[in-house]
Amino acid sequence: MHKAGFVNIFGSPNAGKSTLLNALLGEHLVITSPKVQTTRHRILGILTDADYQIVFSDTPGIIEPKYELHKKMMLQVKSALEDADVAILMHDITQPIGGIEAIAAGLKLKVPTILLLNKSDLLSDKKEVTEKLKEYKQKFPKYLVQTISAVTKSNLDKLVPFILKSLPEAPRFYPEDSMSDRPTRFFVSELIREQIYDLYKEEIPYHSAVMIQSYEEKINIHVIKADIIVTRETQKVILIGKGGLLIKQLGIAARKKIEDFVGAKVHLELFVKVRPKWRDTENYLKEYGYN
Repeated sequence: MHKAGFVNIFGSPNAGKSTLLNALLGEHLVITSPKVQTTRHRILGILTDADYQIVFSDTPGIIEPKYELHKKMMLQVKSALEDADVAILMHDITQPIGGIEAIAAGLKLKVPTILLLNKSDLLSDKKEVTEKLKEYKQKFPKYLVQTISAVTKSNLDKLVPFILKSLPEAPRFYPEDSMSDRPTRFFVSELIREQIYDLYKEEIPYHSAVMIQSYEEKINIHVIKADIIVTRETQKVILIGKGGLLIKQLGIAARKKIEDFVGAKVHLELFVKVRPKWRDTENYLKEYGYN
């Protein structure tokens, strides 16, 4: 008996959805950051075993849209609602219960649902963890409620057995060696964006996009040219830094991450371009992959 299905992950920004997916797959597939709104796309991560294939979906954190970009992100959440066989709700256990109550009410989930209270490692008092678990179980009696830490991988071993109970019998949706449905170019652009989140402060990460202009796989090296899009000239100046120091640091950090991902040497060239109001411009959003 072979089982296969879609398990889609929902929650507020910075609840740990991407960290969870990486932990379940055992790979750094999707980018992570302590900053909110890191995930902008629905990204599939595929876990395949001899007896099952679980297609996980990491989705953008649920927010009230302020830009056309945010609306596109929330459409990714909507699409994930429509094909879920099992839903995972992620919540930061250190945050008030009201946040996840509002999200759960808005999603109106009709499939088997797991509520994961993440970041339990941040609570040193075990009694507090037990009390919070009891509170959430009472509030969400229809859900399986579990405390976890996506960072330390505490209690993650309990997830797959529960998921398999709710998945239908079906053949694999993807070849057994597939990790995602996205091409390498997509993950390369995401790795560059991850380093922007790590190296820059304030508005820079939220106003930037990355577009791969060319990707050439040569015998001994991958040659990549990428544009970093920002909304203002002042942001371009900050990105480049005095004497080009910051853009050089960004290039070095991103290149190392990309080399680990593709398993080859990489030559990376970065170019910064200004596109005012790209987050609210349909043509730009399509061009940068936010369809």
